[in-house]
Amino acid sequence: MDDAQAAAEIATAAGALLLMVRAEIEGPALTAEGDALSQRLIAAMLAERFPHDAVLSEEAPDDLARLSADRVWIIDPLDGTREFGESGRSDWAVHVALVERGELVAGAVAMPALGAVYDSASVVAPRIPLPDRPRVLVSRTRRPAPVMAMAAALDAELIEMGSAGAKAMAVVRGDADVYAHAGGQYEWDSAAPVAVARAAGLHVSRIDGSDLVYNRENPWLPDVLICRPELAQGALEALA
Repeated sequence: MDDAQAAAEIATAAGALLLMVRAEIEGPALTAEGDALSQRLIAAMLAERFPHDAVLSEEAPDDLARLSADRVWIIDPLDGTREFGESGRSDWAVHVALVERGELVAGAVAMPALGAVYDSASVVAPRIPLPDRPRVLVSRTRRPAPVMAMAAALDAELIEMGSAGAKAMAVVRGDADVYAHAGGQYEWDSAAPVAVARAAGLHVSRIDGSDLVYNRENPWLPDVLICRPELAQGALEALA
């Protein structure tokens, strides 16, 4: 089976489980239960389909044997936990990505509340022209100074949204034009979104323009820029 297709199927299955959890559980237990059950399902599906591959997950202990593995799955069983816990919100996601011999080769982002899944094998580039004012995605709660300076330099319209995966897929769909993050992330926050966005022909990098590197000993990867290629130079200059 194609790795991107497998990633999409696994992310979709986890998303369906999360929708069931969301319908059945209320209160403070919802997010913890969602994280735990999604992690368990994804881990089981990966173990069944790819028993020799390593896994790096937000919700599991880190086994550093992954550093010498040829293939490493990087997963976030529930990206946007806050939004998942708020009734009616759709801006949360499931991330499943694959790094092979140090290269990010496949990924899928499921957005269960939208009934959508995006994978690196089938995604297409945004097909709408750029608006007069670029649309920049920002968090509802955290707005790092570099990102706000970039938005001002681009004379951008700001759009509030939750999870990293939701923001990245908004750019993939053409609903927004720039997603920049500078407030701190880990590899599982960006690996799958970056794999999908790159396959869609978008610009992907760190905010200093350098490459995003995955499966390092320390998975801290604090910043990312995903945007329409036409806006990359101006965004990077402003972020600098």
